[in-house]
Amino acid sequence: MAIVTVDNGNLVVEIEGLDKLWALKSRLAIPLANVRGATADPGIAREPKGIRAPGAHIPNVITAGTFHLDGEKVFWDVHDPRKAVVIELADERYARLVIEVEDPRAVVALVESSVR
Repeated sequence: MAIVTVDNGNLVVEIEGLDKLWALKSRLAIPLANVRGATADPGIAREPKGIRAPGAHIPNVITAGTFHLDGEKVFWDVHDPRKAVVIELADERYARLVIEVEDPRAVVALVESSVR
């Protein structure tokens, strides 16, 4: 699970618990200028992930870490696809973040209101 906040012009994603170990990240800070938007997307868990490097992928259990797909890097941290949010980025290390959050609608609203 991840916690998403906005702080000092950055979108901050804090990775919680053992997911820090699986994802090999504990925190991501993305300038709001590089955030294009967010959507709640429970179906994304069924999409191809690409090549894992580094991270963990156990189908129907966890997808966490950096995945390479179609020339793009995507950061994943999802256990429960029903709580997945996709954050689209521009000019960043990752093309998108796919993260599990407690309240997907609230996170999407936070991101969308912050990038306007």
